[in-house]
Order: sequence, then C-alpha cells, then structure tokens
Amino acid sequence: MTGEPEVRYAQTSDDIAIAYQTVGSGPVTIWMPSLSNIRAQWRVPALRMAYERLSQDLTLVLYDGRGTGSSDRRAGDLGLEAHIRDLEAVIEAVGADRVNLLGYYHAVATAVAYAATNPQRVDRMLLFGGAARMRDAMSPAQTQALLSLVEQDWDLFADAAATAWLGWGSGENAGRVAEAFRTATTPAVARDWFAEAARLDVSDLLDRVVAPTLVLHRQAASQIPVEVSRSLADGVRDGRLVELEGSTPTLFVEGGARDLAMVSRWFLAGEVHRGAPGPGLSALTTREQDVLRLIATGRTNASVARDLGITEHTVERHAANLYRKLGVRSRAEATAWAIRNGAD
Repeated sequence: MTGEPEVRYAQTSDDIAIAYQTVGSGPVTIWMPSLSNIRAQWRVPALRMAYERLSQDLTLVLYDGRGTGSSDRRAGDLGLEAHIRDLEAVIEAVGADRVNLLGYYHAVATAVAYAATNPQRVDRMLLFGGAARMRDAMSPAQTQALLSLVEQDWDLFADAAATAWLGWGSGENAGRVAEAFRTATTPAVARDWFAEAARLDVSDLLDRVVAPTLVLHRQAASQIPVEVSRSLADGVRDGRLVELEGSTPTLFVEGGARDLAMVSRWFLAGEVHRGAPGPGLSALTTREQDVLRLIATGRTNASVARDLGITEHTVERHAANLYRKLGVRSRAEATAWAIRNGAD
C-alpha cells in the first residue's frame, strides 16, 4: 500500500462529524479508538504494519472519536452514549450488517455496551487494556501519575504516555506515537475525556454479551492487574482470557507478529469453521493438550518446559506432534485453534 486510506466522514445522530477510514477486504472489523489521530497513527511504523497486515484478511475500519483527530473537535458530551453514537454512525456509513469489534483501553466499555444492546450486529470481539468499570483499569498509581500530567504539561504527557506507559521505547515508533497523542486533541478535551472514562461502568451489561469475546492481557501489575482482565473475560458468556508473554501494555510491539496472527485468526474463526469439522482436542495426548494450553497463553518453549517439568526438547517434540494432528503449521495457528476450540 502506498499512502494512507482516504478519510471519510460519518454523521452522528447528534450532528457530530466522525472521521473514518476503511482498508482491506474480508469480515468488517472496527478498530475502536481511545484518544486517537488516525492520520498520525499511519506514520507510526509498527501501527502501519499492523494495519496493513490485518487488512490482508479483514476489512479494517479505523475512526477518530468525537473531539479527537480529524473528527469534529466540538466534543460536547463524552459519555458512554456519545461514544456509542460515534460507533453507530461509522457502522452505518460503511454499510455493514454485522461487524467485529476490536476495543482498546477506553473503547472496551463502549464495545461491551454496543455488543450487549445490539447482539444481532456483532460477530466477535477482542478487548485489550480496559475494564467493564474503567476506574478499575485507571486506578493504579502509575496511571494516575500519568493522567496528572494532562493539564500540567501536555507535551510531557504525550511523551510519557508513549514511552513509559505504553512501552514504545525511544525510537521512531515512540516519537511518532507521542506526536499522535500530542495532536489528537487539546488538553481540555483530554481532561474531560479521562474524567468521563473513569465514570464508565458497563458491568451490568456483561452477561448480555453473546458474541465470542477474547480478552488479551499483557500489562504489568503496576498498570492494569491481570485480575481486571480476568473479571472482564469471566463476566461475558463466551469470554476467554489469554495472558500474553511480556509486560508491554500494548499490542503489536512486543511479539508483534504473534499478536497480529492471533488477532487475524480470532476474527476469521467464524469463517474457518464453515467447512467440515476438523480434529478435536481428544486427538491429542494428555501431555500434548497440556503443551497446547500453555502455548496458547503465549509461553515460550522454555517456559512451558519449566511449568511441566520436562525438557525443552520434549516440548518441541510434543509441539511438532500436535501441529501435525491439528493440521496447523505454527504456534500462532495452534493458538488460534486453541482459542476457537476452547482448549482451556
């Protein structure tokens, strides 16, 4: 792909213009925003790679929420209903009857609320970095320290959010992410945005979500405790939690290729099963099932070996056997198989 996709506009029911982009083909998958600037995000090498890779399998839809990026900067209401109106406008604009939702951070609660009240329109969800009660994800001291910078020093907030909190390091990716934050909105809107986010609570809607939901977790305990993600996954009828190896609280940076494969496979899973049924878990030996379950949580072979009390070579042998039996070719495909078939 040369250049970024065209920016188009969807009009909400309360007359806010929402900027959005579509790229690729396949199941329509809405990458929902937190504080966003889709134009600037295309200039982040790792994000551009993620967009291009996912769009090989999916129709990827990106958008800026009200008050941010290229959308109407007249933010006004920033509560849950307003964010749902933004999402509804984008879905209608792209003409999709059914969609997948990829909810990051602040957008997790919006995704849950939309899926709970529109079950006929949501196929699958993938959630990362948020919570049903957003204050649970925002309460750790490290996060509060970061948010205190919003009004004190906007430039420092943007830099710290990119490098220290999100773990983008110090290279080009970090600089571009910081610039995307810096230009996403104004400090005043960001202050109101985070204040409203802390009030979001959709915990009473969780058990109404019928879409299969994958919750990914890679945050350190000082950012978002794993119990927050586990509670989110457990609250959804068909929810699963996968703990990714590492502690960088974002996707596609640490283990980027593996993250991308998992996301694509999750959203494609509905199509994968339209053919004849494949082998079940019973095709594997007990030890192969143990290895598969650990592989599906993002563990390395060395970590699996330590947990099971076997050698790394033995893990490799079991992995090769289960790949052959399941008809998969890699750890990513084995993880996708485990997710689709409930190998917990």
